[in-house]
Amino acid sequence: MISPVSRTLAISAALLAFVLVGARVLHAQTGSAPETPNAAPKPGDPKLEEKAPAKPFAEPEVRGTWVTTTGNTAISSAQNTAETMRRLREIGLNTVYVETWKNGYTQFPSKVLERVIGIDRRPALMPQDPSDKPEDVRQFGRDLLQETLIEAHRNGLIYIAWFEYGFMAAHKDTMNHLRKDKPEWLSRDIKGNEVAPNGFVWMNPLHPEARRFLIDLVVEAIDKYDLDGIQLDDRIVWPYYTMGYDDYTKKQYARDHDGKEPPADPKDAEWTRWRIAKVNEFSKMFVQEVRAKRPGIIISLSPAVYPWCLENYLLEWPKWAAWTSADALKLPGDWVGNGITPNWDEFIPQNYRFSYDSYEKTWIDQIKHMNMLGKGRVAEMYPGIRLVGEGKDSSWEDLKKSVELSRTSGNKGHVHWFSRGVLDVFPDQLTSFYDVKATGPIAHPRFGANWRMLSIPLVSRVEKSAMKKSWSLVTVPNGTYRVIERTAKKPWRYRPGASVTVSPERPGAAQNIVTEMDIEALELLIDRRPELGGGGTNPRPKRP
Repeated sequence: MISPVSRTLAISAALLAFVLVGARVLHAQTGSAPETPNAAPKPGDPKLEEKAPAKPFAEPEVRGTWVTTTGNTAISSAQNTAETMRRLREIGLNTVYVETWKNGYTQFPSKVLERVIGIDRRPALMPQDPSDKPEDVRQFGRDLLQETLIEAHRNGLIYIAWFEYGFMAAHKDTMNHLRKDKPEWLSRDIKGNEVAPNGFVWMNPLHPEARRFLIDLVVEAIDKYDLDGIQLDDRIVWPYYTMGYDDYTKKQYARDHDGKEPPADPKDAEWTRWRIAKVNEFSKMFVQEVRAKRPGIIISLSPAVYPWCLENYLLEWPKWAAWTSADALKLPGDWVGNGITPNWDEFIPQNYRFSYDSYEKTWIDQIKHMNMLGKGRVAEMYPGIRLVGEGKDSSWEDLKKSVELSRTSGNKGHVHWFSRGVLDVFPDQLTSFYDVKATGPIAHPRFGANWRMLSIPLVSRVEKSAMKKSWSLVTVPNGTYRVIERTAKKPWRYRPGASVTVSPERPGAAQNIVTEMDIEALELLIDRRPELGGGGTNPRPKRP
């Protein structure tokens, strides 16, 4: 852990700068043949140029990784979470995509979830997937979103809440609350089976109550937490092209087709096109509602590569990049995003391949499709690069070339699948490759530099007469800050109701906060919700 002195020095440097400046597999491993002795190279000789140190890449870009509770221990405890976020920053990353919604349960206390299934998060003794260890199942759900968010922001990282499971409700071997309590929400194949070919049970992306449930979960998180962005992936679609034969979907199709039910052939052209249109409809509805809540927040999508996702999931995401105000939906009833442009901010295709050659070919195809269908928004499309997972890890040479390809192709970033590869397999190589000692932390292309400053510690003194602690605020840059606190037994958390606004009219000096004696530390975190816009409470009425 960083000592208080070192952390104070780091924060001072960051503040000074602020003032001054204002899952798929990669198998192939490649390598070069060893060099044979030669005469000393002459000026202009390529070998001489190869040995010259490369200039560190210092352009703004997304350097991200996904962080999950499965297959690693990166966020398995508060201590691990703190260490993970510190190390990710040291290695050179600037963005984390953290699992927030998994297998039918939120990773944060949710009133929306409680209204639907009677509990506000995963209960103890309820597994989230078959890989859960006994100690994981026994543990009551933490507010993992708050815990990871605070540690990410303490270390200056951009935080994207990853609602990974989307409409995917349960593993085939898990009988959770959603699966038991909401059978009418589930998608089915022509035989009535609720388990999709990928081994999971999915909610129907057309069912209005399922749609509202997922959107309300996301809006609730945006309302409660100071998020920089939210992300969905290719689980907001039909579970597979063979699905969509549940009673609700059949009735809707019949309504639009003179009483005719869906054809038995799941690849029938009209049946396929109709289902594609319904995915597009939900996508617009989702973005418009999120924009109504927090206009400036990043809305991210991490889909399977195109056109595979179209052929199998009925997802045509490159076209989403081309939507304008003319594509906005007129939403009925109590939806609040009526008429807002359904604009997605970034696309991170899962460009996971067995070799670099295959990776390169697939990525060039994604760029081609984005240019043809997505109005050329290549800069906002970042490759998802697979480091680890089922099967053999990537080689460093393949990983390095994959990142370099994104830079030469005009993509303003890349995201690693997943944090275990960054932290446990390639930490030294990535640290050297990013070389933040030479460049300093790299700015995010959307937010720029200093969007997330390091946290600012407060200094305490004991008020002996009252047996309280009084904490002094140091002078800080203008802005709105949230106060976080830590005790010996609890990780960092928001201090209820405590915030500080610093402006020319309210300089941030000589202000005090009084706490109980068990508070071991207080810090300030910059609060970016005012800049991202939107209201402080959910404007929708409560739904049954």
